Amino acid sequence: MSTDPTEQARRDMLTSGQPAADLAADQGQRWTTPELQRDFEVIGFAAPFVVVRRRSDGQRGSLEFVHQPRTYFAWQPDDGEARR
Repeated sequence: MSTDPTEQARRDMLTSGQPAADLAADQGQRWTTPELQRDFEVIGFAAPFVVVRRRSDGQRGSLEFVHQPRTYFAWQPDDGEARR
């Protein structure tokens, strides 16, 4: 079992309500679960983030999400620098 170095930071984000604040501040596109499934292939979840591949062009990236109501937002393409 490996340790996730982002786990505590993600837990802190959830506890502080940061995803909801991020959603309120974000002016970009938002997706419901069916819209997310239409536009992206989900690769993995690490709340409050989801790693996805955009169906239109295969671009990998991430979205942030809130649970209630489930809303995905803040698309960030993966620039590839972290890949090995």
